[in-house]
Amino acid sequence: MHAVAIDFETANEQRASPCSIGLAWIDDGVIASVEHHYIRPPGMRFAGFNIAFHGIGPEQVKDAEEFPAVLAAIAPRLEGRTVLAHNAAFDVSVIRNTCDHYGLAYPDFDYLCTVKLAQACWPDMVSHKLNQVCAELGVAFRHHDAAEDAFACASVALEAARMHRVESFPALADAGRLSLGRVWSDGYSPCSSAAPRPRRSRWG
Repeated sequence: MHAVAIDFETANEQRASPCSIGLAWIDDGVIASVEHHYIRPPGMRFAGFNIAFHGIGPEQVKDAEEFPAVLAAIAPRLEGRTVLAHNAAFDVSVIRNTCDHYGLAYPDFDYLCTVKLAQACWPDMVSHKLNQVCAELGVAFRHHDAAEDAFACASVALEAARMHRVESFPALADAGRLSLGRVWSDGYSPCSSAAPRPRRSRWG
């Protein structure tokens, strides 16, 4: 099983304002490494609400690379991996909107939302927020830190895979009656229930 769990933090209310990304790389069914990168957001505009949420401000990112350089370093490493994210609609929209801001092609990958996965696997949980799911599963982490959230997301996916006794993330999506989402150079389709989904262009 090969995948990478991702988590973005944003500087303000705009999706095209990533200031932090965490990545938890899964190799052969275990979390092999976790990494974190600060990102200098466009315009360096930070909202007080966001700073209070994740604790990141201009001082932490003033010397960081902008999104195009970070994406260029990460995108080649996505080949052959499913991207995991808790509430993937948010993290994928950060990628798409920031690529749009810079005029970049989208990276190419399949993705699985672990919120939807948790809802399918553990429907009786009171909440499927990341901290609540991890509390139920006994996964300790520091919430709203991108690297820690990525680790937690990966842990949830691996626990679901163990429960279903599957050896790939596409098989895990099938077990949860989910369709993998997909991003490609100029469009995307969402992760959803197994019902047929519309294909969406970049501009649609």
